[in-house]
Amino acid sequence: MPAITSVSSRSAQPGSEPRPATATIVLACLGVFVSYLPVVGVSVALPVIQQALDASTVGLQWITDAFILPTAALLLTCGMIGELYGRKKTWLAGLVMFCLGCLVCLTAGSVVQVCVGQALTGIGTAALLPSTLALISHVCPDHHKRARVIALWTASLGLGLTLGPLFNGVIVEHASWRWIFLPALVVGVVTAVIGAVVLTESRSQRERHLDIPGQILAVIAITGLVYGVIEGGSAGWGSAEVVIAFVAAAVGLLAFIVVELRSPCPMLDMRLFGASAFSGAALVMALTLFAQVGLVFALSEYFGLVHHASTWDIGVRLVAINGFTVVLGPLVGRLMNRTSPGLLLVTGLVVGGIGALCVNLFHASTGTGEAALVVGVLGIGIALAMAPITTIAMNSVPRRLADTAGAANSALRQIGSALGPAVFGVILTHRTLDTLPGHLARSGLSAADQGEVSGLVSHVGIQAGAFLQLKTPEATSRALSAYGASFTDALHTCALVGGVGMLVAAVIAFFTIGVRTRAVQETGETPVAVTHPAGAAGTTAAGDVS
Repeated sequence: MPAITSVSSRSAQPGSEPRPATATIVLACLGVFVSYLPVVGVSVALPVIQQALDASTVGLQWITDAFILPTAALLLTCGMIGELYGRKKTWLAGLVMFCLGCLVCLTAGSVVQVCVGQALTGIGTAALLPSTLALISHVCPDHHKRARVIALWTASLGLGLTLGPLFNGVIVEHASWRWIFLPALVVGVVTAVIGAVVLTESRSQRERHLDIPGQILAVIAITGLVYGVIEGGSAGWGSAEVVIAFVAAAVGLLAFIVVELRSPCPMLDMRLFGASAFSGAALVMALTLFAQVGLVFALSEYFGLVHHASTWDIGVRLVAINGFTVVLGPLVGRLMNRTSPGLLLVTGLVVGGIGALCVNLFHASTGTGEAALVVGVLGIGIALAMAPITTIAMNSVPRRLADTAGAANSALRQIGSALGPAVFGVILTHRTLDTLPGHLARSGLSAADQGEVSGLVSHVGIQAGAFLQLKTPEATSRALSAYGASFTDALHTCALVGGVGMLVAAVIAFFTIGVRTRAVQETGETPVAVTHPAGAAGTTAAGDVS
């Protein structure tokens, strides 16, 4: 396979220097901040969107996954485009597409139009994520500095996830829900204008071409998997369309692996998985984001439907999940250079898993203080884990593979993020419907009222249970209490799945990455493996650099 040489339009000439790295780092962080600003913000606004557009649970899941699916499916291709045509061009194209999607959502009058806008922003994010990481890798060849900068990159991502719900809460309180897309649009336009002037072009130069077969197979595999999970919850797991979707996903994945192994210019370079640290980090990333985004989806629905909290209140209650990533980001960056990133990662996953399991303590009338404490534990765990995952993945491969590694890392992030709402949405629906009859029977409601409530929730959707209106106030109160108890049971199941998922990720990280202090040769080269797996000995091998 041809060697990859990283060059820039300025640094390619002897004696020339690229623009100051600080400007590139700031713009890379702004890019990822913009791309994640509406993610959780849209999630916490789902109850309002549901009422405004009369959306079903499946419709709400698609609003979330319409953003995540194209992001996950196109990340690897966008990483390759950045290598071929330039990271700055890819970064700018991503911002333009992202802003276009925000414009579509600003004028949305239906669930379909919101999904179209979300899909466009997802395509833009697919271009932004690998290009921002590749820009950072290009200007930060030293792995110690890169670890600190990636911590800032992760904090910027967390800042977008944190501020989005708060901005949206204020907007929904005073204006139409459509305006929640305005802050991201404004910041995106300003960032693009600055970047067009300040950023210097850079790319990886080698003889290669776009991997069209790999891209098609990746789209088939990812879309088939997520579509099957979402539609399986409503159409039935044995329905023809769901079975076809899962078969297409399995066949597409196997074909993708075969094609990438045989391709002279693969979209996903399988050499990346030769480092156990990268393979472990990739799997851990997918599991962690699956649990995190899935729990945000479930908790948003719980606070909105059971507690009848406003969008602002939901954002405040969930701010710690991503807020600690911002607050602790600089500290985590320093700790990664003083101790083992693997140790921080495993510690964070264990703490996060415990926090997720503590959601099982919630009941229908859980107070804000108790909820904030549990969410805070979950947020601290995520803050300790997120930067080390990305740093380990980027430092575990040669710098010449930074574009591909960044795209693969982000792709696994988005696949996990896509499966979270899909799986947790199915759990919420089925578990609520399964437990509701029992809670209604114990509520003291008449058989007629029980049948009315069960029928309404079954046919209209579980969101309808939050707005029940029976013949008397007493009957309505009892029905709402039964609905709240059944929805909380469903939340407990989501918490169990999310908590176990993070603890399993901790075990995987321990055995594939390890917790010992890394031993890096001080040669200025990027290591092939950042840490040793548990029980391993020896030194890390240094890879080629560009």
